[in-house]
Amino acid sequence: MSLTLKKSNILSGSVLSISGSKSESNRLLILKALYPNITILNLSKSDDTNVLHRALTCKSPTIDIHHAGTAMRFLTAFFAISKSDDIILTGSNRMQNRPIKILVDALNSMGADINYLNKIGYPPLLIKGKEFNTDKLNLDSDVSSQYISALLLIGSRLKNGLEINLKGQITSKPYILMTLSLLKQLGILHSFKENVIKIKNFNDLSVKKIIKVESDWSSASYYYSFVALSPINTEVILSSFNITSLQGDSILSKIFNEFGVETFFNDNSITIKKTKISKQAVAFDLISSPDLAQTIAVTCLGLGINCSLTGLKTLLIKETNRLLALKNEIKKLGTDIEITNDSLSFNNPNKINNNVTIDTYEDHRMAMAFAPLSALANIIINDPDVVSKSYPDFWIDLAEIGITINKS
Repeated sequence: MSLTLKKSNILSGSVLSISGSKSESNRLLILKALYPNITILNLSKSDDTNVLHRALTCKSPTIDIHHAGTAMRFLTAFFAISKSDDIILTGSNRMQNRPIKILVDALNSMGADINYLNKIGYPPLLIKGKEFNTDKLNLDSDVSSQYISALLLIGSRLKNGLEINLKGQITSKPYILMTLSLLKQLGILHSFKENVIKIKNFNDLSVKKIIKVESDWSSASYYYSFVALSPINTEVILSSFNITSLQGDSILSKIFNEFGVETFFNDNSITIKKTKISKQAVAFDLISSPDLAQTIAVTCLGLGINCSLTGLKTLLIKETNRLLALKNEIKKLGTDIEITNDSLSFNNPNKINNNVTIDTYEDHRMAMAFAPLSALANIIINDPDVVSKSYPDFWIDLAEIGITINKS
């Protein structure tokens, strides 16, 4: 199936409510499994969060998490310390080709019992829950932050806590800080000095806490892009967002200033408004927020400005190779793009070709990042249902703000 997004202006002044952050929700679900008296409000509606929630309550010895990479990583660590029956953790074909060896090696080095059932270094995994015999770990810090967060989430339930020594430059540091902040809200003591993170043991299973998940900044990014590609004074109101956020992608409010978009913080919402036209080339290091790369690249393309993005190493092992996917689709739209293993760039982008069909590569962010080009031309999105991975109401919300969408 595909959707045709007709060239159309968004309805200025539209108000949307976006569900909770997938990143916060998934971390909190693991913590709730460890500390049952936590109450979570505004949980994400995403497939990833639903899959993780089902996995944590599943009675079957075989758990299939489909495309949910976060679930695979967090559950690998969770089941490694769970005193339960042996678990087989598997996923889609794509998931069975996404590496997990770094995390498995780290857990096994502390005393876990995890084995590969097929290809070494990749799911499916056979996990036998047991008590660890060490609490110290050395880990390269340029790996996915989800590996590190998976370990931090279980650290407080290890008998001596956990100490991780990170070697090198840290990738996606805000996601690590998000994990530590959620631990702090439960009363779990930790320290993060230089590149050493220490988590104290915390076995108070009676701890009670109500935590409301902030709405997802990554999902908000697509509306920033729509506004950036719209006429002056176009604005959209989004809830529920805070001026102080645990999410690294909240850097959006600063990045999109470069595209003439201002953010105004209200009590429980933000107003994003196009206040000026910007034609200045941009260069961003996205090592702390790589999930914004597709949105930013497409926005630059639509505005006709030069774009240089670095810090994108982790995009190679996402739902697809996002750098290659971006190169393929941007070329269809009429502009040549250069990529490396860590960067992308293009200069003097051409006017957007009309009626181009965008392939989405089983990647939710490919579908959503290209949708704002409908402010400039007709765009056809293949496999549009892929958005359910993080934002199942995306197409409904686009119709709410005035985008004309036809199924085909």
